[in-house]
Amino acid sequence: MIFNLNNLFVNDLAIDLGTANTLVFVKNQDIVLNEPSVVAIRKRTQEIVAFGHAAKEMVGRTPGEIVTIRPLKDGVIADFELAEQMIRFFIRKAVPTRIPRPRVAICVPSGITEVEKRAVRDSAEHAGAREVYLIEEPMAAAIGLGLPIEQPVGSMVIDIGGGTTEIAVISMYGIVHSVSIRIGGDEMNEAVIQYFKKVFNLLIGENTAETIKCKYGSASPFPASGNLSVKGRDLVQGIPKTVNITGQQVQEALAETVNAIVESVKMCLEATPPELSADILERGILMSGGGAMLKGLDARLREETNLPVIVAEEPLLAVVRGTGKVLEDINGYRRVLTHIKRY
Repeated sequence: MIFNLNNLFVNDLAIDLGTANTLVFVKNQDIVLNEPSVVAIRKRTQEIVAFGHAAKEMVGRTPGEIVTIRPLKDGVIADFELAEQMIRFFIRKAVPTRIPRPRVAICVPSGITEVEKRAVRDSAEHAGAREVYLIEEPMAAAIGLGLPIEQPVGSMVIDIGGGTTEIAVISMYGIVHSVSIRIGGDEMNEAVIQYFKKVFNLLIGENTAETIKCKYGSASPFPASGNLSVKGRDLVQGIPKTVNITGQQVQEALAETVNAIVESVKMCLEATPPELSADILERGILMSGGGAMLKGLDARLREETNLPVIVAEEPLLAVVRGTGKVLEDINGYRRVLTHIKRY
């Protein structure tokens, strides 16, 4: 009974505040929420119509007075007020019972500025958090994947999210070297949209591009095959139109984004100390995030780096699980937390 009561009043939350999706981990309960980071608002009154899944379903399908907005762009907050309201909504949905102001751990990209860090902290505090801890995404991913971050051995993590790709070499509770680029799943979706415009004079929506990427997207040397029919609007005649596209063409559409990620991984490896490079050669590179599920990307990285590349079992959950572990032992992981100056 005492154990159950203690669990009832635990109010610590870990949040993976992603450009594409927000996940919430509640202490002693695991992941309780996974929703798109989308808000639908009425333009004239600025009234919020929907959050999360309900808002995502409206993308590209709303009347003129309702618009769908993503409060985060490239891994950082682009709209402070909407981000704050979205965080508050997700916290209340994750923990429906009225609890005291919770302690919240949030992961952030390793390349963001002090101003961007303060925006994340302030949004969480305004949303009702008592204390806010920030942890860098590659570190959270490494902890979530069970890597020995406390040991003097090199571990390399690639976390490909919606807005950013984080590449880091980690040893002894610290990031030895990292590369953070504002390229991720969103950039891949945009590449698909632009390919259809350029090759077929066809305008497709964001949700359609994401579906094409997830179902048919790949990176060479993956043997792309198959055909698919895609519906959109003809840019010349302005009427609905259907075109047929091959898996090989989808691979071509994504090639530039994939190349940018591969080059960033090489750049990080070039700056890694030799002793840690030897560890990475032995232990391999671990991949997490939604972008890690792109077919053939792990094989492409193996081909380019001559290193073992392993995709995490549940790549989408690695970061939030790691943030949750930090939250469960704040004192033990104090060295991995990001400090923000207060003015």
